[in-house]
Amino acid sequence: MSSEQDQSDDQFGAARDIDRIDLRILRALQADGRISNLKLAETVHLSPTAVLERVKRLTRDGYILGYEARLNPAKLGAGMMVFIEVLLDRTAPDVMDNFKAAVQVRPEILECHLVAGGFDYLIKTRVADMPAYRALLASVIWSLPGVRETRTYAVMEEVKNTSALAL
Repeated sequence: MSSEQDQSDDQFGAARDIDRIDLRILRALQADGRISNLKLAETVHLSPTAVLERVKRLTRDGYILGYEARLNPAKLGAGMMVFIEVLLDRTAPDVMDNFKAAVQVRPEILECHLVAGGFDYLIKTRVADMPAYRALLASVIWSLPGVRETRTYAVMEEVKNTSALAL
């Protein structure tokens, strides 16, 4: 790899401590988190012991964050996805810290991201329907510390929904 490529990889945060076998393991686990160690070993052409040690290392080093089941929101009464832009009244560190702490304890909030642009945070949530969203907005979102203004974007159709990374 050239020095220029090394700098490019560093600039974009490319993984430097894993090899192509590790990447194959990550791809396989990302596609099927329930794959058996034996099947994973067959898939990447290594012994089960070697694969298990690599998976342990990838987990220990933070490449694998965990495993979870993907649930069907519509079957569980949360079929409507909503994004909410949040503008805080001030962007002072104490206001932002209080907001972040309050968001952490709200299970209704699936994701919350500090963003650059015309507002401060982007929240993702799921609810049953618009009346449920109005109730959430009134009881949860507007009660978060420092909220001055919100804009709501109800999702009409999920075109793509994945957490898989391009490896």
